[in-house]
Amino acid sequence: MHDAGTAGSQGRADDARATVAIVLSAAGAALGGLLFGFDTAVISGATQALQLRFALTDASLGFTVASALIGTVIGSLVTGAPADRYGRKAIMLAVAIAYVVSSLGTGLAQSWPMLIAFRFLGGLAIGAASVVTPIYIAEVSPARFRGRLVAMNQLNIVLGILLAFLSNYVIAQLLPPDQAWRWMFGIVAVPSALFLIVTFFLPESPRWLVIHDARAEGVRVMRRLGFLDPETELVRIEAAERRDAKHGDTRLFQPSHSFPVACAIAIALFNQLSGINALLYYAPRIFELAGAGADSALLQSIAVGGTNLVFTVAALFCIDRFGRRPLMFVGSVVCAAALLLVGWQLERAVPDGTLILGGMLAFIAAFAISQGAVIWVFISEVFPSAVRGKGQALGSTTHWVAAAAITWLFPIVAGAVGGWVFAFFGAMMLLQLLWTVRIMPETNGVALEDMQLTRR
Repeated sequence: MHDAGTAGSQGRADDARATVAIVLSAAGAALGGLLFGFDTAVISGATQALQLRFALTDASLGFTVASALIGTVIGSLVTGAPADRYGRKAIMLAVAIAYVVSSLGTGLAQSWPMLIAFRFLGGLAIGAASVVTPIYIAEVSPARFRGRLVAMNQLNIVLGILLAFLSNYVIAQLLPPDQAWRWMFGIVAVPSALFLIVTFFLPESPRWLVIHDARAEGVRVMRRLGFLDPETELVRIEAAERRDAKHGDTRLFQPSHSFPVACAIAIALFNQLSGINALLYYAPRIFELAGAGADSALLQSIAVGGTNLVFTVAALFCIDRFGRRPLMFVGSVVCAAALLLVGWQLERAVPDGTLILGGMLAFIAAFAISQGAVIWVFISEVFPSAVRGKGQALGSTTHWVAAAAITWLFPIVAGAVGGWVFAFFGAMMLLQLLWTVRIMPETNGVALEDMQLTRR
C-alpha cells in the first residue's frame, strides 16, 4: 500500500511538472503574440503626433499605419518554408531580434522614410510570429487541451493591445506630444528583449524533431511536456510522414487540400472584414467623432482593450469545452448587431456617445470570444502535417493582406461614407454566420496527424 501511494504521489508530481512545462513553453512562445498586439496597436496613440511631425495627409497617414501590415504580409508569406526547414525555435529567435531592432529604430526615427522602414521591419516580425507561434504551440500541446493553449497566443495578443493602450495613455500624460510618440514606440523594446531571452530556453517542437530524424529527442521532449503516450505519438507522426512521402506531393494547392485551403482563407478574410484592426488602430479617432475629448478617447480605448482581454480569457475556458463552431456562431450574431448599432449612431445628426461605446464594447467582447480566439487555433489545426507550415502561412498572409488593405483604406472610406462603413462590417459578419452554419468543420479534440477533414 505504501509503494502504491508513493507511486501515485510520484505520478501526480510528474503530471504537475509536465503541466508546468507545457504551460511555460506555450506562454513563452506566446510572448511573440504579446508583441504582435503591442506593436500593432501602439500606433493608435501616435497618429495625430505623426501627422503633425511629418506633415501627413489622411492618405499618407493611412499608409503609415498600414506600413507595418504590409510587412506582415511578406513576413507571413515567407515564414512557412524556413519554419519547416530550420525549426520553429530558430524562427522565433529571428522574430525576437527583429522586434527589438524595429521598436528602437521607430522610436528614434528622424524622417518619415526611416519611420516607415522600421515599422515595416516590425511588420515582418509580426507576420512571421503569426505563422510560427500557433504552429509551435499546437505541436508542443497534447490534443486534450491544445485549443486553450493555442488560444493563449490570442490572449497575449489582446494583452499586448491593452498594454499598448495603457502605455499610450500614461506616456501622453507625462510627456508633450512631440516627445510622447517616440516613447510610445520605443517602450516596445522592453517586452521584445524579454521574448528574446525566453526563446533561448524553449524546447524545439517534438513533431519537428521527429520529422527531422531526431526521434529520441522528440520523445524526450514529449515526455517532458506530459504527452500521455509519447511512443504512440511517435508512431502516429511517423505513419503520417510515410503517408505523405508515399503521396510524394507536398504542394499546398492540390485537390486533396482544397477544403482546408478554402477554410483557412475564409476564416482569415472574415476576421478582417469584421473591421477589428481598423477599429483598434483608430479607436481614439472613432470616439472623438462621437464627441469625446482627446483624453477621454484614450481612456475609452483602454476600456476597449480591457474588454478584449476579459473575453479572451473567457474564450480560453470555452474553446475546448464547447468547440470552435459554437463560439463562431454566437460571435457572428452579436458582432453583426453591435456593428450595425455603431454605424446607425454615427450617421445620426447627434450621435449618442454612450451607445457608440456600448456597441464598440459589445463588438469587441463578441469578437474576442469567437473569431479572435478561434482563428489561429483553427488554422493551426485544419491542415494535415505535411503542409501545416505552408497552410499556416497561407492563412496568415490572407489575414494580413486584408488587414493592410482595410487599415489603409479605413480613414479614407470613413471620411467619405461615415457610419456606413460599420454597416458593411456588420453585413460581413452575417455572411460569416452563414459560412459557419453551412461549411465550417469542427476540429476540436482531433489529433493533428488524424486531421482528415471532409465537407460538412
